[in-house]
Amino acid sequence: MPALPLDEAGKYVAAAYLVFLALILLYVAIMAAKLQRIDRELGDLADLAEGKAAGASDEVAGRAVQPAGRVASQRAGTGREAEASGGVVPEASGGGVRDG
Repeated sequence: MPALPLDEAGKYVAAAYLVFLALILLYVAIMAAKLQRIDRELGDLADLAEGKAAGASDEVAGRAVQPAGRVASQRAGTGREAEASGGVVPEASGGGVRDG
């Protein structure tokens, strides 16, 4: 004999299907929102890469394509200004890798 008679079990099976359907719909809604956010961020990054960001000046667009060390040294200045601001202090020598 089954735990529940089949005529009473039908409402529990229907409830289980409805819960499962609700979980699937919730999952799809979360993934759609995530995809929309990623698409928007990719569009913003593409605009920045092309220099077309809203309100971006030529100087900011030019800095986006410069190497990071170069931008940091431009912001920090030289010598004491760089040390005071915690920025990168450019070396007085020719740079390059030293052995020893």
